[in-house]
Amino acid sequence: MKIFLSVIFLLISSISIGQNENNWQIKLPNGTLNGTLLMPKTETKTVVLLLPGSGPTDRNGNNPSAKNNSLKMLAQALANNNIASLRVDKRTIGASKFNNLDESKISFDDFVNDAIKWVDTLKQTKKFNKIWIAGHSQGSLVGIIAASKTNTFGFISLAGAGNNIADVIKKQLNKSAKPIKQAAYQILDSLKAGKQVKKVSPILYSLFRPSIQPFWISWMKYKPKNEIQKLQIPILIINGTTDLQVSVDEAKILHQANINSKLIIIDGMNHVLKSAPKNRTANLKTYAQPNLPLHKNLMPIIVDFIQKH
Repeated sequence: MKIFLSVIFLLISSISIGQNENNWQIKLPNGTLNGTLLMPKTETKTVVLLLPGSGPTDRNGNNPSAKNNSLKMLAQALANNNIASLRVDKRTIGASKFNNLDESKISFDDFVNDAIKWVDTLKQTKKFNKIWIAGHSQGSLVGIIAASKTNTFGFISLAGAGNNIADVIKKQLNKSAKPIKQAAYQILDSLKAGKQVKKVSPILYSLFRPSIQPFWISWMKYKPKNEIQKLQIPILIINGTTDLQVSVDEAKILHQANINSKLIIIDGMNHVLKSAPKNRTANLKTYAQPNLPLHKNLMPIIVDFIQKH
């Protein structure tokens, strides 16, 4: 996958958006990527690029239907431990606006290429000598691939899958009504084989509408467990026991694929990195609680791993 860095130019805004925070931009021919650099009060040479999860999730870990501030809290906690961070909006999400972008033209590789551009941007500043990537959920695979294509210092997977996304979704739908599950499985099998589906049930339309199917196909060509084998850098893999979307088995698969990684399973942590019970209703309530702190065990683990390397 060839990256045309020559068409990119960096604009670092001088407008402060908060204490030690600055908006960063990458101008592309058809749009602009936006992110927030959060610097600690004391000088540091270590920075973490934070990549958000799937769907319309922004740099803070939020989407239009649920605000939890998980990635914003993570960035703030890193700053409190003298570690800088750059959290970013994916293309078309949040402030990363693109002109006349056709949804059917968006590829998973676009997210990977954008992550590579952010790493290159951080290098251009010459402020940092240790650049980490931390990817949450979908961002885990994006980060794995980006890290394999850049001179990144280390990688952190947060609630990232080890299996192909088609197989992960099948597990998520396992308890659905039989007709829904069967219809979804057929669509997933077709997309995984690289074939679009013309007729989609109304109940599955928002997930598998024709315009989003090319994106699914581009995502399904990757197996995270294969991609992580390519990394020869420090790797930390974290998952929680009450994650309703990505099970601890997925984290174990990633770890087994690269035995040089460190695996940490946090008891009682859910998909948005907060303390939550297994009860589905109570668990999902935390997705819309922006003031609920991150799980108490999460940041000590991340900070310790970064500082020891």
